[in-house]
Amino acid sequence: MRRLIVFMLLVSALVVGFNASAEAKYASIVVNENSGKVMYSRNADKQLYPASLTKIMTLYMLFEALDNGKVHMGTKIKISKLAAGRSPSKLGLRPGSSITAKNAIMALITKSANDIATAISEHLAPSEREFAKKMTRKARALGMKRTTFRNASGLPHSKQKSTARDMAKLAIAIRRDFPHYFHLFKTKSFEYNGRKFRNHNKLLSSYKGTDGIKTGYIRASGFNLVATVERRGIRLVGVVFGGRTGASRNKHMIHLLNKQFDRVPQYAETTLVPKKKPSAPTLVKLPPPRPNILALKRTEKSGEAAVTVALAPPRPNLADPAPSTNSATPTSWGIQIGSYERRASAYRAAADARQASSDILSLQPAKLRQIRYGNLTFWQVHFEGFKEDAARQACLNIFRKGLSCVAIPALPRDS
Repeated sequence: MRRLIVFMLLVSALVVGFNASAEAKYASIVVNENSGKVMYSRNADKQLYPASLTKIMTLYMLFEALDNGKVHMGTKIKISKLAAGRSPSKLGLRPGSSITAKNAIMALITKSANDIATAISEHLAPSEREFAKKMTRKARALGMKRTTFRNASGLPHSKQKSTARDMAKLAIAIRRDFPHYFHLFKTKSFEYNGRKFRNHNKLLSSYKGTDGIKTGYIRASGFNLVATVERRGIRLVGVVFGGRTGASRNKHMIHLLNKQFDRVPQYAETTLVPKKKPSAPTLVKLPPPRPNILALKRTEKSGEAAVTVALAPPRPNLADPAPSTNSATPTSWGIQIGSYERRASAYRAAADARQASSDILSLQPAKLRQIRYGNLTFWQVHFEGFKEDAARQACLNIFRKGLSCVAIPALPRDS
């Protein structure tokens, strides 16, 4: 009996130790990208090993070089002896060979190739060490205060650490700053030299709305994941550090995201689209065109009708609706940010407007309205609930960023 008690105590100690070890690696956060609100977090500011999540920043730096013209998609990136010697996961290219920037991007996104990450760093800086310093400076500029990089791949290094909160910031920043490249993160497979590499991010196939972004693993970190998911116009960014297995990490991420999507209805006004998608676009009746004949006057002498003619008014500008001429006093003001043929374009415009006037729009809900004009369908972006001065100031801020904007008084509703 005594031996049994001792055995059970040993087993309990091992279980407690295992759980403590797992907890030491664990952190998570879910952020509503639309509003910037943190919807859930646990150990979000704990410094942990990012593993291959590091490559998100490596790609950020490469995207920046592409936009600056320092690199083109066809630029050949040489594989050094150091890069070729990196441990897996890797493409396994020989020293002296090369790979185009486009293929290098795909190798990082899908295969998470460590050799290619090092090759990119050596192409963009004198050495991988110097490139890591640039990565850290960029992290600080993006508000990632608790992140330090020591290499471009995420291979083990005692001082290379980040947090779940910082990785969420990076995921939001890379999509915001490089929307023209972000779609590459949802690539499910990549073929190179006759071999097919599948993306390690299984949520792309198993969880509806997922469009990125990156997995990571080293023994010291456990299984990490940054995921971005959009449903009904809501974009959530989830980060998990320290999964015990890839499958359990994915399951946990789905659990966290499902729980937060279930909370979205209480933020319905910030969703940018109605809760229930209408079966057909709402038709907006435009007023009939003003007749060319403005007035008929009878002359006293002849009794004949004298006609005054004016040109018909121009076609309404959907981007700049005229304020109502009703004499009632407006109770609040709203603003409209243009009209767009594609819903995705309207969504981006709403995000750009919020960024252009963040001091005024950061807490205001945005709405999309679908309207039809003849055979054309448009999406209009509206923000509501301002005082007149705030609405006009928001539009001024938005104009300065090159977007269209008009302030509109909203009249009280009939009771």
